[in-house]
Parts: sequence; C-alpha cells; structure tokens
Amino acid sequence: MCGACLKHPPAFDRSIAALAYTFPLDRLIPRLKYNGRLAIAPALGECLAQVVASHPQPDRLIAMPLHATRIRERGFNHATEIAREVSKQLGVLLDTTSCQRIRDTPPQQGLKHDARRRNVRGAFTCSGKIEGQHIALVDDVMTTGTSLDELAATLKRAGAREVTCWVVARTLPPGD
Repeated sequence: MCGACLKHPPAFDRSIAALAYTFPLDRLIPRLKYNGRLAIAPALGECLAQVVASHPQPDRLIAMPLHATRIRERGFNHATEIAREVSKQLGVLLDTTSCQRIRDTPPQQGLKHDARRRNVRGAFTCSGKIEGQHIALVDDVMTTGTSLDELAATLKRAGAREVTCWVVARTLPPGD
C-alpha cells in the first residue's frame, strides 16, 4: 500500500491487477479503447479471470461506466467488454444497469492525481439493489485509482458491503 493510501484510505477494500501496464499492454489496451479492436477484450478478460479466480468471489461485477456521450463516440464500453469475459469465465453476474456515469468527464490520461480526483468527483450514480453485497469493479487500467475510488465510494453510499477492484493492468510507480 502506498503512502497516500495509508494517509487517505480509498473507498474500495482491495484491488487486484492481473498484469503491469507495460509493453505490450500499453499498446493493446489503447487499441481496444480508441480503435475499436474488440477482439482484444476477451483475451484481457480471460487473463483477469484467471488471476481473480482464487480470490473471494463477489455477488456481482460492475464495469467502470462510461458516459452516454463517450459510448456514442466509441460504440462500446471497453470495460464492459472485458467484464463480459470475466463474467463468463467465473459465472458471476455482470450488472450493466445499476451504476451510471452522470457527468461527461474529460479523459484522466495526462492529469495529475489531484486533478484526476476533481475530474471524477460526483461523476457516478448507483440506483440498483446492491445493499449488503460484495461488488467487483472491472476496469482496464488503474493508474492512481481515483475513478475506481469515486465509484467505490458511490457504491458504499448506496449500501455495498464490500468493493473490490479487478483491473487488467496497474501502472507501476517510476523505478519499478
């Protein structure tokens, strides 16, 4: 756990990353997200499912929501495409309706930690019946964790008992 997390613990209970965000993932994931290479998603989802299979299984999966504007631009939510494979591999319900991104935030890429936190503050809403449940959030890459933290906080306010972040890749601190 990093010093910042010790000083200000995140809303999520734990995070699990399948891989480090280095070559070739730093080339593959952007191709999925920005070039619509949907064939990449099942392989990423299968890799993530293999890593998390030995961990406590959640009641449901929720993919990091995109704003409706971003979905219209891309035609898909890359996190949902990854989560579909995780759901299939593990037999865990993929919930695509309980949480929404209600603010069309600029991409987090290139923003410093504090700017990222401000960027996603109040960006999500959760209206599904998640009281007392263990939720696993699925996303492609965790850099600072601010988006996942904001969504986890929203889920906890809605009554989730536990929130785990399952990500394909984690950006490593400089020097690692």
